[in-house]
Amino acid sequence: MAKKTENKTGNTNTSLRKAKSAKNDEFYTQLADIERECEHYKEQFRGKVILCNCDDPRVSNFFRYFFTSFYRLGLKKIISVCYKNLNPDLFSQHKDEQAVYCIYDGKDRNDDVIEDGDYEAFVKRNEWNVLQGNGDFRSEECIELLKQADIVVTNPPFSLFREFVAQLVEYDKKFIIIGSKNAVSYKEIFPLIVENKLWLGYGFNGGNAYFKILPEAKGNFADGVYDEETGLVKFRNISWFTNLDTKKRHEVLDLFSRYSPERYSHYDNYDAIEVSKVADIPCDYDGKMGVPITFLDVYNPEQFEIICDSRYNDLENPDRQNDVLLNGIPTYRRIIIRKRQRTTI
Repeated sequence: MAKKTENKTGNTNTSLRKAKSAKNDEFYTQLADIERECEHYKEQFRGKVILCNCDDPRVSNFFRYFFTSFYRLGLKKIISVCYKNLNPDLFSQHKDEQAVYCIYDGKDRNDDVIEDGDYEAFVKRNEWNVLQGNGDFRSEECIELLKQADIVVTNPPFSLFREFVAQLVEYDKKFIIIGSKNAVSYKEIFPLIVENKLWLGYGFNGGNAYFKILPEAKGNFADGVYDEETGLVKFRNISWFTNLDTKKRHEVLDLFSRYSPERYSHYDNYDAIEVSKVADIPCDYDGKMGVPITFLDVYNPEQFEIICDSRYNDLENPDRQNDVLLNGIPTYRRIIIRKRQRTTI
């Protein structure tokens, strides 16, 4: 069993890293979490084609949410794609079946209108379109389905997050997807954040994300992460990523702290000050500041500019290869920011 280690905020990340390194991508999102996030974008869903391209329509809570809210959200169409290797221990009724997909436009195969909420009946009586391949989002036939979509909403494989986002960017798609918060530091992801092409969504309730996993995978997780009774694992270092506009991106962060050299240390090897808590961002300092990655939860691009992160993604000095140091010691990962406008109180 994985050894439990905690960072300064008390978050347990060992199990997530172990799952990722083992390419354990069988995490099934809870319906309540999908509902809570997607309701913020309901006006942007209207008249759109939604693609859930990592989701078996027979069991996916993503497809269930959009199916049961089809008319309420005013959707044009839902496309849901199943990967072939659906684990029989979790969903034995679909053991050894081919990869399938579903295109739903508000009617069933008999051209009958289905009212919102009749998901179980739809699954029982529907016939599924069979894919020639295994349903991998990178396959040609899945890309053809992607081209039909306006917005992609899914929980992509954690181990393929970089490739998944790259594909969405390549085909200029809107999206709401789940990933590790550590992804903000990836060299493929960080520039998208800086360029305001990707940002964090509203997040999970209380910062806790719960996923159903395969029974045989429970040994990958530390005590307190996997719940034997519910079959769920709990992560705190998980977030929603999107490029759909959110109200919170335009909310001004109130700043109350005042700068003083005694309170805010300057990095040894980088021209910026250390701000260990987002709440402590000074209102009267216009230079560069290193803040925790949790800053992205309240990031307003009209109020702040992101310069780089504290390690390798320095867009102003791309040759820099060193962590920022504080009294000779590398800090936890920081995002280097500065205010776009002076905030007064």
